[in-house]
Amino acid sequence: MKRRLKAAWFRLLGKDPEAVVVSFWSGPDALAARMVDEIRRLEPTRRHFVVSREPREVAGAVVVAAANPLDVRRAFRSLRVGLAPVLFSAEPHPLRLAAFLLAPFKVLAFNARLERHHLRLECWIASWLFARGVPFDRIFLRPWSRSLATGETRVLEGRASLPARRRVGILTPYFPFPLSHGGAVRMFHLIRETAQEFDVVLFSFTEKQTEADYQRLLHFCSKVVLVGKPIYRKPRWSTLRPPEVVEFTCAAMRRALREHPVDLLQVEYTHLAGYGGDVLVEHDVTFDLYAQLLSSDRRFSTWWDHIRWRRFEQRAVKPFRRVVVMSSKDADLLKGFALKTPVRVIGNGADFDQPGPQAEPPGMNLLFVGSFRHFPNLSAFRFFVSEVWPELRPRFPEMTFTAVGGPEHERYLMESGLDVSRDERIRVRGFVSDMLPLYEAANLVVVPTTVSAGTNLKVLEAIAMRRAVVSTSCGCAGLGLVDGATVLIADTPRAFGEAVARLAADPQARTEMADAARQYARERFGWTRLGAQQRGLYRELESGTTIE
Repeated sequence: MKRRLKAAWFRLLGKDPEAVVVSFWSGPDALAARMVDEIRRLEPTRRHFVVSREPREVAGAVVVAAANPLDVRRAFRSLRVGLAPVLFSAEPHPLRLAAFLLAPFKVLAFNARLERHHLRLECWIASWLFARGVPFDRIFLRPWSRSLATGETRVLEGRASLPARRRVGILTPYFPFPLSHGGAVRMFHLIRETAQEFDVVLFSFTEKQTEADYQRLLHFCSKVVLVGKPIYRKPRWSTLRPPEVVEFTCAAMRRALREHPVDLLQVEYTHLAGYGGDVLVEHDVTFDLYAQLLSSDRRFSTWWDHIRWRRFEQRAVKPFRRVVVMSSKDADLLKGFALKTPVRVIGNGADFDQPGPQAEPPGMNLLFVGSFRHFPNLSAFRFFVSEVWPELRPRFPEMTFTAVGGPEHERYLMESGLDVSRDERIRVRGFVSDMLPLYEAANLVVVPTTVSAGTNLKVLEAIAMRRAVVSTSCGCAGLGLVDGATVLIADTPRAFGEAVARLAADPQARTEMADAARQYARERFGWTRLGAQQRGLYRELESGTTIE
């Protein structure tokens, strides 16, 4: 009876009684498409409409092109709107107002992370924060709540252990496969090299790896202990310790380290230093990254990050028997702490044994590789697209720019306010399991890094792939590359653009520079040589001697 009365009431109002879903294409195309797909899965039995400012084709939905709120009202005058999904990205969009005017109590907001929240007047503060882009868990969880582990510990048995071998444990903040970014590449290859002489037990936090990914490490490891990555449950400003340190503070991992004892424990990355061990590998001296950022960004949040990282790092490195850094500059920074622990430089490397791509394709295709999770990479991308690309674009109509931003790259772009979706010559890729096709398609690799510590593995990867590189001075620091011979170095937007233009217009110069760089780097940065240094460090710790 109630249903029939409801249907009769809507017919009196001149509306179809069956509620429909009207999604608003109110942000970047890639995110909007994912939002629409998710809504269709959540509401498979409803009729779906998509409101867009431009005509487009969307599978399973009727697209209504509307330029203003009045057009939207007219289009849906005879329909009853049961749900109005709206994408809230960094930039304002007129269709958001149209959604509120059409169905003010039915708006389902999606943010750049594709989290969703019904906007309600009774929780207007939370709704306002969500619409402003604040992540869902930072709105509803209190500052003193804790990080929570996501799953149980899992142990995988690998190759057989040998009684004569010493057991080396390696603790990592993420599983080092696939080889989608520099940190994973380094850890994977050095684990492989270590396994020639030692039994390796890998302790790793995991997120979305597959069984095939795990198998790649089981070839080298006697055991792999997996713990689900914790869910961060504190606002980033609220702790004296850096938020990355709090995020990876996990009782399940501490328990795993106790239950699977090893002879030596190596900890990868500074934010895991609280677990203790024998060797700490500082992929970056993190307080130095924030000091560089603070020199150009004087906001309180940047100052606060620098203060707490300096405080934490100064204390964290001291209990370890050895600290490994990527460059002599980083070693000097740590010695500035009056650190008594020996500091060893074992730099980054690349696989120079692989054949890699050969001749370049025709065209002017630029490539940048760097996960946006690591803020220096996002800063580099912003520098290039905001200050360098606008000068290059009109000069070279055929030039394209591809960036590999890693997992959740859209989220980080939206949170930073960057929107490059309107430029058809800029392509931003997420996770890429095989980088070879991208290097084969590239004519030139750019490393526009403005904030950096250690050494950039992305430079060595490009050199190993026989591609010439244009870099800032900090982007190739510590590698010994020579400006004009093995790399082009430029630090200002104008100079960087001119360096790119110079090589883009001269294929012969690119080839000669790439060959010279590969010959130089092959002798110094091969994984075989670096692996020998790593094993030598372990033998040194076993014998109790110190080799300077």
